[in-house]
Amino acid sequence: MAGERAAIRYAKAVLSLASDKNAAEAVNADMTLIANTIAESKDLNGVLQNPIVRSSVKKSVIQEVFKNTNALTGNLVDTLISNKRIALIGEVAKQYSVLFDQLKGSQIAKVTTAVPLTAELNAKVLAKVKELTGKEVEVQNIIDENILGGFVLRVGDMQYDASIANKLNKLKREFTLN
Repeated sequence: MAGERAAIRYAKAVLSLASDKNAAEAVNADMTLIANTIAESKDLNGVLQNPIVRSSVKKSVIQEVFKNTNALTGNLVDTLISNKRIALIGEVAKQYSVLFDQLKGSQIAKVTTAVPLTAELNAKVLAKVKELTGKEVEVQNIIDENILGGFVLRVGDMQYDASIANKLNKLKREFTLN
């Protein structure tokens, strides 16, 4: 929890600085790359999280993996190293992308379904979410067979659960109370 709050603070600071220098888009590309790479590589994440590995080694690993990044991204790495917070870099990168999307007026709508969305359903979801939020939205389809049918829509901190599993759980609770 404390790490997440710190990551948000670092992300806000970097976004503010990047916006002032008209480099927010380039830094966002770096942050997306960093977040995805750390999420996909258990070895890289393990090195960053390991307290036994020296900060200088962590810095050289990050500089080697992410060679062609913006100078502001390099400054963020230096700041995280000097503050002994380099383990937060993946979370900072994720938070930066979220804040950048909010700045640009777009959001990610996560739609969980039992089967993949068709193009027609995807277009309907996009239209409905844009109507509800008034913002540009990118739909991310998550497939979870456990919901049985229907969908769960999550945009920011709002969630609408129209899944069959949810309805069955409600029925189960009603029957157990009676």
